[in-house]
Amino acid sequence: MDKIAGLREILALDSKNSFARYGIAMELARLGQTDEALKEFDALLANDPDYTAGYFMAAQTLANTGQRVQAIERLKAGISCAARTGNRHALSEMQGMLDELDR
Repeated sequence: MDKIAGLREILALDSKNSFARYGIAMELARLGQTDEALKEFDALLANDPDYTAGYFMAAQTLANTGQRVQAIERLKAGISCAARTGNRHALSEMQGMLDELDR
């Protein structure tokens, strides 16, 4: 069974399983299925707005497809999340990416 199918089985049992949703989004992004990956990131963050890594990886996916403005918006939301949850490492990484994109 492939990764996505296995993770979708987990979601069938628990539709709010953030780890499974994040895994699906990451795998779709890796496979180049950007639109589907971004839908999964959106669902992840709608269900779990404190899942900091979701903001960062969604921003990277957006940036990799030339959607700079959307990536910046996602990073700003992620930075707010990281500050709110006390995740200084993620905050630093996202701020660095924001600085690069915002030039």
